[in-house]
Amino acid sequence: MALTTDVKAELVSIRNAPPTVRVAEVTAILRFAGGLHSIAGRVAVEAEVDAELLARRVARDLAEIYGVRPEIAQVQSSSSSDGARWAVRVIGAGETLARQTGLLDQRRRPVRGLPNRLTTGSREEIAGLWRGAFLAAGSLSEPGRSAMLEVACPSSEAAMALVGAAHRLGVAAKAREVRGMPRVVVREGEAIRSVLTQMGAAGTAAAWEEMRQRREVRAGVNRLVNFDDANLRRSAQAAVAACARVERALEILGEEVPDHLKVAGELRLSHRDASLDELGHHADPPLTKDAVAGRIRRLLAMADKRAQVEGIPGTEAAVPAGLDV
Repeated sequence: MALTTDVKAELVSIRNAPPTVRVAEVTAILRFAGGLHSIAGRVAVEAEVDAELLARRVARDLAEIYGVRPEIAQVQSSSSSDGARWAVRVIGAGETLARQTGLLDQRRRPVRGLPNRLTTGSREEIAGLWRGAFLAAGSLSEPGRSAMLEVACPSSEAAMALVGAAHRLGVAAKAREVRGMPRVVVREGEAIRSVLTQMGAAGTAAAWEEMRQRREVRAGVNRLVNFDDANLRRSAQAAVAACARVERALEILGEEVPDHLKVAGELRLSHRDASLDELGHHADPPLTKDAVAGRIRRLLAMADKRAQVEGIPGTEAAVPAGLDV
């Protein structure tokens, strides 16, 4: 919620937008934050928002653009966790305003989507449309696996219109339905940064992007640490298993083990944590990694063959349970 509040605070502070952009924004707010009501047989336009500053901005824009006199009233949200909200209502000239903003068509029928002139306007007007929709019903989550920018929509037609507007801004958005509520979602990190910037929340976009990069770096470091830990664990287990087999091989063969194989086996037991390459350097004269590996392999094979002939447990029987052989 903190990020959502930051975005809305930055968007509501925007001033001196061109008239057509202000029209797009306030129309979107009316469409996504409320709609039309019938009061005493008259059409009323109402928008319910979550901040008094936004309510006053909507009322000011309606007065300056359309010459109406809105009422502002504090109302209680249906959800107790949301706290107080503010309603902006236009009753006396509600039907005229609804026609002017495209909420009613020429036959006095409610428009379920968005006025065509808004979704086909200039890039600045479409950005204003998205700004109004987000101010009315948007939310932004923190970067991460489930990061998203989301706008709750009053109808599936409005959702599809908003998706089309996003595509005109070069932003990939999708419409979906959650618990019967149509929503428009932007998920990809770069797309979220782009739509925030184009709406006018450049400061929050920069902070969100910095947070996203920081989390990606931290996740990358964690993956590397976990990878290294897994490798070390496997290496340690392999060393324990190898030493156990070599000890059993020397026990099986006794005095009959060839000297060069015995030397390789004893090197393995004397330097239990060393790599095969390091074992070769400890030999006198030094041996290659492949030479050490070959001698230990022949030592184990010889011992396993002897154990099979004598009917006794082989070298693998000496490996502790749960370790690779």
